[in-house]
Amino acid sequence: MIDFILSHKIIVVILAILVAIGVWVGLTGTSSTGSLLTSEIVDDSGPDKDLVATLLALRAVRLDASLFSDPAFVSLKDFSTEIVPEPVGRPNPFAPLGSGIAVSPDSTQSAQIFQSQ
Repeated sequence: MIDFILSHKIIVVILAILVAIGVWVGLTGTSSTGSLLTSEIVDDSGPDKDLVATLLALRAVRLDASLFSDPAFVSLKDFSTEIVPEPVGRPNPFAPLGSGIAVSPDSTQSAQIFQSQ
């Protein structure tokens, strides 16, 4: 029985030594002897080049103000609809009903975005 236990201990010790050697070799392994400095090749044919070309083309654009005095421009009509002020709802629409400050339904406290002419 003692020989059996002793032989198992020897096998365990040999396996532990082999694992330790494997870990040592794995961690120290082959180290690269290359330089710590690296260089990067810059590619000038990317989306930035197109953006710069577009911006340079836009810089050359000149607007002619005579367009605004043209009779065709002056004859244009505004067909937009007027925004009617609506009553303001609850201060917090996600709060449970019956809590918070109540706002009367006839209240017209809306933000004045456009000035009426």
